[in-house]
Amino acid sequence: MPDPQLSHDPVTQNSDGRLSRRKLLAASAGAAAAIGAVGMPVLGTAAPALGATRKTDPDTGSSGLRAAPLIPGNNRGIILYSVRDRISAAPDDSGVPYGFERVLARLAEIGYKEIEFAGFTQNTNILGRQITPAEIRKILDDNGLVANGCHVSINPSTFQQQLDIAETLGMKNLGTGSAPTNSAYKADWDAQADIWNELGRQARSRGMRLYTHNHDAEYNFLIDSGPRNSAGQQTRSSGIRRLEYFFGQTDPRYVFFEMDIYWAYVARFKHQKFINPNGVEKTSLFDPILTVADRSRRFPLFHAKDGARRPDLANGHEMTPFGEGDINFQQFFQTIGERHFRSANWEMDTAPGGSENQGQSLAIAATSYQNLSDLTIYLPK
Repeated sequence: MPDPQLSHDPVTQNSDGRLSRRKLLAASAGAAAAIGAVGMPVLGTAAPALGATRKTDPDTGSSGLRAAPLIPGNNRGIILYSVRDRISAAPDDSGVPYGFERVLARLAEIGYKEIEFAGFTQNTNILGRQITPAEIRKILDDNGLVANGCHVSINPSTFQQQLDIAETLGMKNLGTGSAPTNSAYKADWDAQADIWNELGRQARSRGMRLYTHNHDAEYNFLIDSGPRNSAGQQTRSSGIRRLEYFFGQTDPRYVFFEMDIYWAYVARFKHQKFINPNGVEKTSLFDPILTVADRSRRFPLFHAKDGARRPDLANGHEMTPFGEGDINFQQFFQTIGERHFRSANWEMDTAPGGSENQGQSLAIAATSYQNLSDLTIYLPK
């Protein structure tokens, strides 16, 4: 916790003394307005002024660099769980879009190009019946949108049906928002690896990738060594994390992953210590960036979910609109590279505003899209 005796500037810093990007920008704007009000000249920073300088500056372009979006436009997506309140809403006179047709049209208007589904149903009062996957596909096509994945239940008995729906929607990825298993034990992850390898093979035969999405528990430590308890289960850890073990047990041709970046940093905060085979407590910090970089092509999808540091909370973070938290997405996406290969799907579990603010989730979707678009990389010309 921050020392209450430490002084800080309440305009540009948060209560813990950290510089706040939003407050700094607001303070700068306020200072410029105050100077202008008393008749003093204000230095302009608009694009025309910079453009005028370039015509006379002999050094312009000498760096050999060009600016480009860090997340290419066609790779900016959203998982519809973020706006689930409006997808499932009944027709109303609030003026806020509801159902697939209106919500997807609004998301396309904001600028999103890719959609990750969190179910395929809407309120039946809209059509007098449930919408079909074929009808959803037409809405996507009409709005220039592409389905890049979905969160469904992965079950061998229904897997071919899920592949049929994904194929109708034009998906290249089919996944789940749940862990393959919630177990801490190797045998359960081994069993799931066998199932996922087979289902992944089936998905690949139909031109799709099978993927799983993480929360924090999947990056907790596997219990795989040490003395056994009365149930015959081992009680200590070699230090490998559950999903890291699963990486090695699954075929990279058939099984892929979607990193939820927020939950990965929650895992870094929560899951730092384990008891090694000799009974000694060890500390190991989880590194989300290296986890992706070391097996890059297995991560085609990401949840670009932001959070503010809150060490007073159990998760160490609190979800925020994208760009308003503390996660360094510039460092993350620039370091892992292969930006044209990866889809960044914005998500904020807490975006819906309920009956008090029916338009909140779509408003946050717009703000988050803008901040996602503002991420920039500098490349050789």
